[in-house]
Amino acid sequence: MQPPLVSWLRDVDRDAVASVGGKNASLGEMIQRLGAQGIRVPDGFAVTAAAYRMFLTEGGLEETIRGHIADLQGGAPWGRVGAAIRRAILRVDLPDDLAQLIGESYRELSSRYGRDDVDVAVRSSATAEDLPEASFAGQQETFLNVKGEDDLLETVVRCFASLFTDRAIAYREEGGFAHLDVAVSVGVQKMVRSDRAGAGVAFTLDTDTGFPDVVTIDAAWGLGESVVSGMVNPDTYLVFKPLLEDDAYRPILTKQLGAKDRKVVYAAGASERTRTVHTSEQERRSYVLADDEILLLGRWAAAIERHYGRPMDIEWAKDGETDQLFVVQARPETVHSTRGPGLRTYRLTETGTVLTTGVAVGDAIATGAAVRLDSPEAADRFPDGGVLVTGMTDPDWVPIMRRAAAIVTDHGGRTAHAAIVSRELGLPAVVGTGDATEAIADGQEVTVSCAEGAEGRVYEGRLDFERRDLDVEALPRTRTRIMLNIASPAAAFRWWRLPARGIGLARVEFIINNQVGIHPLALARFDDVDDPQVRARIAERTRGYRDRAEYFVERLAHGVAQIAASQHPEPVIVRLSDFKTNEYADLLGGTQFEPEEANPMMGFRGASRYYSDHYRPGFALECQALRRVREEIGLDNVKVMVPFVRTVEEADRVLEVLADNGLQRGRNGLEIYMMVEVPANVTLADRFAERFDGFSIGSNDLTQLELGVDRDSELLAAMFDERNEAVTTRIAELLDKASVSGTPVGICGQAPSDFPEFAAFLVRGGIDSISLNPDSVIGVLERVAEVERALDEEQS
Repeated sequence: MQPPLVSWLRDVDRDAVASVGGKNASLGEMIQRLGAQGIRVPDGFAVTAAAYRMFLTEGGLEETIRGHIADLQGGAPWGRVGAAIRRAILRVDLPDDLAQLIGESYRELSSRYGRDDVDVAVRSSATAEDLPEASFAGQQETFLNVKGEDDLLETVVRCFASLFTDRAIAYREEGGFAHLDVAVSVGVQKMVRSDRAGAGVAFTLDTDTGFPDVVTIDAAWGLGESVVSGMVNPDTYLVFKPLLEDDAYRPILTKQLGAKDRKVVYAAGASERTRTVHTSEQERRSYVLADDEILLLGRWAAAIERHYGRPMDIEWAKDGETDQLFVVQARPETVHSTRGPGLRTYRLTETGTVLTTGVAVGDAIATGAAVRLDSPEAADRFPDGGVLVTGMTDPDWVPIMRRAAAIVTDHGGRTAHAAIVSRELGLPAVVGTGDATEAIADGQEVTVSCAEGAEGRVYEGRLDFERRDLDVEALPRTRTRIMLNIASPAAAFRWWRLPARGIGLARVEFIINNQVGIHPLALARFDDVDDPQVRARIAERTRGYRDRAEYFVERLAHGVAQIAASQHPEPVIVRLSDFKTNEYADLLGGTQFEPEEANPMMGFRGASRYYSDHYRPGFALECQALRRVREEIGLDNVKVMVPFVRTVEEADRVLEVLADNGLQRGRNGLEIYMMVEVPANVTLADRFAERFDGFSIGSNDLTQLELGVDRDSELLAAMFDERNEAVTTRIAELLDKASVSGTPVGICGQAPSDFPEFAAFLVRGGIDSISLNPDSVIGVLERVAEVERALDEEQS
C-alpha cells in the first residue's frame, strides 16, 4: 500500500516517527491524547518522509547525493559537500501531484481558520529526531510566517534541503547515522500570533541540576525564536510540580524578570517573513506571563511529562489575538534524564580576578585559552580545548562547540541555544554576561566556573580545582538525620542527589541581602525615608509594584520556597533574620533605621528585634512571606526557627508576635524551633522546651558566649574552639535535658564539618540531626555511620 504523502497531525501519533518525524509525531500525539485535558496544539499537517523520498527519486537526486557523500567519506569538508547537495535539491521542483496535494491541504487548513491564506510555521522534522538517545533538535530549518501556496511549496523544498546543512551532516557523522537512511518530514502548522504576545520554552525539570520536581519556564516577548536562539535574556519562572494539581495552592517558586531587550515579530514587507525589533521600556519591565498563565503552563508541562513517562522539553506560544496559550513542540529532554544516579562535584581550590559573570549552566569548571569568534565561519581559528567566547550561538556553531572546553556568551538565558547544547555536551557555560566579548581578551588564559551557585564566573588565568565522583547509592544510611545548611535559593537544587533528609538551617538574612537588598522598614515606611537619592533608588528597584512592601514579601517568599521545594516533603527549618545592626544598616535605606552600637554582636539582634515597637513593621513583612510559602504556595514542610533568644520572657513575646502575624505554633501543623546559642538556653532548657517544638544548637555563638571569645576576632582565633570542655559540657547538658522532655535537638554549626571527633561526640550524646554545608555531607555521613555501628556493637 502506498504510504500517504500528506498526513493531518490529528491522524498521527508517536508511533508515526518513521513517517512524519519526531516533531510531527509528537504534535499529533498531543492533539489526540492530551486535547481532552485542555492542552491546545495548533492544527496542521505533515508532508511525510514518503513525499521526501518521492521527491528525491523523481528528481533524480539520490545518486547525486550518494556521490557527494562518497566525497565526504573520501575527506572532502562538510561545508563543501553540504553546499553542493543543497544546491542540487533547490534546483528541483516538487512533483506536480505532490505540489497539488500540499496545496489542497493548505487550502483546507486556511478554511478551518476562516482565512484565504493562513499564516503557517513550516518546520523540518527528521525521522530520527527527538529520540531519547539522540536529539536532532535544531539541525534542520524552521520558517515562520509563511503565507500563500507558492511560498509554502518553495519553503517545503528548502526544508528538504536543510537535511544537509553543515551542522546536520556533522551531527549524523558523529552520531553514526547513515545520511540516506534519515529522511525529513515537513510540518505545516497554523502560526500562533505570539509576535503580538510572547513565547518561550518549558522543561519539566531544573535545566541546570536535573532536579525533577519543578517546571522551568522561560518567556520573552514576540516569537519564540528569540528565546531558543539565545538572542535575549528571558523571564524565568519555576513551578513546583507536586502541588500543581491542588487547587488550594499556587506553587510558583520564583519569578525572575529578564532583560528582554528585543523581540521577533512579523515583517511588513514581502522580502522577509520576520524581523527583530527593540522592546519598549514597559515590556522590559513587565513579566510576559501572568501567574495564572504560569500555573497553566506548569500543569500542561506536567501532564505532557506524565503522558510520555519521561522529562520533556516543550515550546509554547501565546496568541496575542485570542490570549490563548498553545504548545507548539514537545520532545524528550536528553541531558539530565539520561544521567545515572552518581554525583560529580567541582570545587575551586584557589581564587582569582573575576573578568565577567553571567548565568551558570551546569556545575562544572574548565580552563583554557579564550577564543573570541564573531562567526562560525572562523572555525579554523578554534583549537580543541579552547574556551569559546562569542555574542550568542545557533545550530551553526555546534561543530565548534563540540571541540570547546567551555562556552561564554554575551546574550542568552538558561534555555538559550548555547545553554542547551552546553548541557548536552557536558560543558560549563556562562551565558548572558553582557560583556564577555569585551571583558575577555582573545588568547587570554581563563577559568570558567559554574560550581559556585547560579552565577557563573570567568576568572583570569588557569585556577586549580578539584573534581569528585560519588556513588550516592552506595553511601550508608544513618539513624541520625543528616541535613543541609543552605543559604542561596539558586544553589538549593544543586544538592538534591545528596542523601540528606531535609534542611536544618535556611538563612533568611542571606535571601534578604541578595534578593531584596532593601531594608524592610524602608519599604514598610517608604514615605518616611529622608534621603531623596535613597528614595529614588528604592523606587527604581520596586518599579511595577503598587505596594512597595510586596517587593520584599514576594522576593523573600520565592527565595524560601525554592529552598523548601528542594527537599520537600522533608523538613526545612527556616531561621528568622539574624542581621546585626551594622549589617542591617548596609541594606539600601538601612542607615536611617538602625542605631549605632559599639558591639552589634551582643546588641539589637535576633529575637529582641521582632517584638520591638521600632522593628515590628519590618518583621511583619518577614512573617507575611513565610505565611505565603506555607499557605499559598503550599510548602508546609517549612518550620520556623527563632535565633538568639535571651530569656524565657523574650520567647513568650516573640511567640505572641508570630501568632499576631499568622504564624501561630500548631496552626496548620506549624512547628517553631529555637536556636540554642546563649548559655541561659541550656540552663533553662526545660522551660524553653515547653514553648518550642525543637532546639538547634548554634555552636558558633554558644562557644563565643561560653568562652567570652569574639568569634570574629583574629587576635583570639586560637582560643575559639567548639571542642573546649566547657562548650561540650553545655551541649551534653542540653542533650540530656532534651531527652527528658522529648524535645528533638539538632546542630547547624560548622564544628561537625570541621572536626570528625566532634561529630562523634554528638552522635554518642544522642543528637537527633546534624545539619551541614553540602560539601561536608559525605565525610560526616560516613563518620556518623561508623559511630552508630560502634554504638550498636557496644550495646549488643
